[in-house]
Amino acid sequence: MATRELDPLHTDDRPDAAFETSWRRAFRRRLLLVAVAFVVWTAGIQARLVYLQVVRHPHYLDVANDQQMRVYEPAAKRGDLLDRNGEVLAISVDADNVTVNPRALKDVAKTITALCAVFGDCSRTERADLIASISTAAANKSAFAFVRRGVSPAVGARVAALKLHGVEVRAESRRYYPNKELGAHLLGYVGRDNNGQGGVEQAYDSLIRGKKGRVLMLTDARHQAVQSRVESEPTAGATLELTIDQYLQHIAEREVLAGAERHRPDAITLVAMDPNTGEILAQANYPTFNPNTPGAFDPDLRRNRAVQEIYEPGSTFKIVTAAAAIEEGIIAPSDLIDTNPGYIKIPGRKPIDDEHHYGVLSFEDVIIKSSNVGAIKAGWQIGAERLSRFVRRFGFGEIHAPDFRGVSGGIVWRPENLNASALASVSMGYQVSVTPLQMVAATAAVANGGTLYEPRLLRAIIKDGVREVIAPRPIRQAINATTAATLTTIMEGVVERGTGKAAKVPGYQVAGKTGTSQKLINGLYSSSVHVGSFTGFLPSRRPALAVLVVVDSPRAGGYYGGAVAAPIFQKFSEAALRHLGVPPTIGPTTPVVLQATPVVPTRYAMQGADTVRQVRPVNGQLRMPDVIGLGAREAMRVLTQSGLAVRVQGDGIVTTQSPAAGEPVDAGGVTHLQLDRVRPGPAGGRQ
Repeated sequence: MATRELDPLHTDDRPDAAFETSWRRAFRRRLLLVAVAFVVWTAGIQARLVYLQVVRHPHYLDVANDQQMRVYEPAAKRGDLLDRNGEVLAISVDADNVTVNPRALKDVAKTITALCAVFGDCSRTERADLIASISTAAANKSAFAFVRRGVSPAVGARVAALKLHGVEVRAESRRYYPNKELGAHLLGYVGRDNNGQGGVEQAYDSLIRGKKGRVLMLTDARHQAVQSRVESEPTAGATLELTIDQYLQHIAEREVLAGAERHRPDAITLVAMDPNTGEILAQANYPTFNPNTPGAFDPDLRRNRAVQEIYEPGSTFKIVTAAAAIEEGIIAPSDLIDTNPGYIKIPGRKPIDDEHHYGVLSFEDVIIKSSNVGAIKAGWQIGAERLSRFVRRFGFGEIHAPDFRGVSGGIVWRPENLNASALASVSMGYQVSVTPLQMVAATAAVANGGTLYEPRLLRAIIKDGVREVIAPRPIRQAINATTAATLTTIMEGVVERGTGKAAKVPGYQVAGKTGTSQKLINGLYSSSVHVGSFTGFLPSRRPALAVLVVVDSPRAGGYYGGAVAAPIFQKFSEAALRHLGVPPTIGPTTPVVLQATPVVPTRYAMQGADTVRQVRPVNGQLRMPDVIGLGAREAMRVLTQSGLAVRVQGDGIVTTQSPAAGEPVDAGGVTHLQLDRVRPGPAGGRQ
């Protein structure tokens, strides 16, 4: 049998068809599984990318920016505060803040220990508090925290030299008050965020603060800046020129402190105002605080008592009662009032008495001797409606002080609520509450001839090289010039022979009024705790100053206004007039020439001593006196004492009179006066 030749393509050795089919089917399944897995894997990656790059894009962008980009907003430098003569009262200086990024700190305790070693004055408590607060910030994923604010540039440089991870030194502007406590309540202070708190700093914060800048900084892994871009520079705030005189403010605070040492009161407030403009020249409170470190003082010490504290003015308020009686023609200064038997009984309350048994007094002497019985009887004749009208006309119960914050309007009664008892109280300065600022503004209205001015602290705004002057703002005519002149004469009597003798200033004629009130404690008037006050102006015929002093709860040296407040008024006023260069008005020994005083045109200049200042008969006919160059009050005094009626137009000094000097006049005739303000001369005196 022959051997069959082997054929390599012989199919007998191949897998059968069934095996071939099953193998291919298994391969396809495996390939499909791999393909599906690949598709799922790819889709998952794509979904994750979409999630990260689209859905979570804002979050990761913030994280990246936090790690790589920092936004720094440098605070604007606050504008300076100046007194009326350009002396600096508040200024901004450079300082550094030490900050950390809590999330970037690897060891909080180690970092704080290193920083405290540079500061050199960290207490154990402060170090522990810093570690705790920054650890908490890190746990809350905070990216910013302060370690210390306002360090000196030298300390800031030493901190930067440490190159600590997550620690930054940021420059900022810090408020500094070079005179410390001087004018603290007027100026206010600045909080941690460079925002004004109290005083002018708060009232005009939007003007003073300026606008923050914006800087973008690229940082490295150690959060150190490697590149920065300034998007906007900080804009400095406006400089404010205030009405106060730094030297007068010093005098006021000196005398207030001396008064506090003598009388040991709870508080003293002194306010000095230019009665012709409403400008506040000085305002002092005791106790006070240092605006450089306001947090070290009780909040009550930071309150400005001159505008936020109300008190019952007592007899100083009799000025309003007298003004209403005189202007309404109800009582003349020479009319007699019987104050016998020295007290007055009102149903439902204790008898109201006088300090002395005065008997029958002229109305002028009722005010001069400060008779409560006489004032009550006058108030009853005036009536609730008319007295309330004058209370409002003098600005009580209203707020007219835009340069201050937290101002109180005081408490006054509506006329329909003033029964006989309440009317009696208001007539002598009780059951009415006022602020010291309101009281001195009312006094200034009497001083300037009857115009109530808005109390002002802002004199000018200096911004972008332009000085914008703030003009005086008259509110209303509180009383007419005749009433003001009559009140001036009465108030002069208070100082010359009445309760205000301690307010006399050698060489100057002073008009004023004392006040003493029992303090209301737990709803009852105390017989042992009082408020003594004195308000006045000088020189009384050409006033340069209106001043109020309020002494709250004196414990030594008496408690009457004439004993505790009038001496402070006297000491301050004497030094203030010397500083302002105001010449004496009582028996001056030598002529005084001052460059800083207004220059009076020749045709309005004061005539010599032989000038006729009263009505004199010539050949049996009365002749008109010459009042050209006199102020309104002095001219009114001369003419009304001569029996002439007066009509006044304008303000300032008399520039025109009709009839002219020397012309025949009849008793009771009408005289017309034109007044104009006098501009300072070319030498540029104080305005």
